Amino acid sequence: MLYLTVKRETLISRLYLFPWNPGQIQAVEQQEKSHGSSRFPISRPEQSFKLNSSFRLNIPCSTSINPQRIHFIQRDTTPSFFKAIVKMTGVDIEMELFSDDERTVWKEIVSRDEYVTDTRSTSAVSGAGRPAESSLTGSPEQQLRSVRTEFVIRVSGPVLNELLDRLLQHTVINQEEMESVKVIAERTEKARDIIDMVLRKGTESSSRMINLLGELDPCLYTELQINSVGVPT
Repeated sequence: MLYLTVKRETLISRLYLFPWNPGQIQAVEQQEKSHGSSRFPISRPEQSFKLNSSFRLNIPCSTSINPQRIHFIQRDTTPSFFKAIVKMTGVDIEMELFSDDERTVWKEIVSRDEYVTDTRSTSAVSGAGRPAESSLTGSPEQQLRSVRTEFVIRVSGPVLNELLDRLLQHTVINQEEMESVKVIAERTEKARDIIDMVLRKGTESSSRMINLLGELDPCLYTELQINSVGVPT
C-alpha cells in the first residue's frame, strides 16, 4: 500500500509492507485519511514475499528513507512502512525494493501527473526540477568528491551498470577496468569503486561522469546539486 502527501515543495511517501490482513488495511486507510494522504494503486510483485525476509527501499530522488530495512513479519499492531522524503515535487517518483541478497523484487514509477491533482498541489510544484539550494561550485573533480558519500548510498544498481557501459564507451575507463568492477555484487562497493576510479583520472573524466549521471538519473543528479559543462556526452 502506497500513500503520498504533498506539502509545499516536499513529497512524503509511505510504503506499507505487511502480509494480507483486511483489518490492518482498514486501520491504515483510516489513519492515512486523517493525515490528508492519498492512496495510489501500485503493481503487485511477481512473486509473493516470504515471511521473516527483510527488504530495502530505494527512491533515487529522496533525501531520506526510514527505516533502512523492514522485516516482513505478521504483526498485530500497526504494520511497518517505509517513510521517504522527497525535497522537490513535479518529478516522476521511481521506487525499487530489494531483498536480503540485493535482488530487485518490485519496481514502480509514480508519475507526476498521478499525484499532482489539485490547484494547491500544482502550485506547490511550480519550481519542479530545481534543487532546494544552489548548485555546487568548483571543478568537476571537487564536486564529485564532495558528493561521494551520497552517491554511494543512493545510486541504484541498474544506473551503475549503465554508467559503467557509458564510461567505457567514452573511453573514461578501459575494458579491463570495467570488467573488474562489473563483477562486484555489492551495490555500494561497486559505486565506491566507480567514483574513486573516475576521480583518480582527473577533472575531464569527472566532468564526463557528472554529465552521464545527469542523463541516466536526472533525479539523483539534481538532488546531488552537481553541474558540469564543456565535455560532450
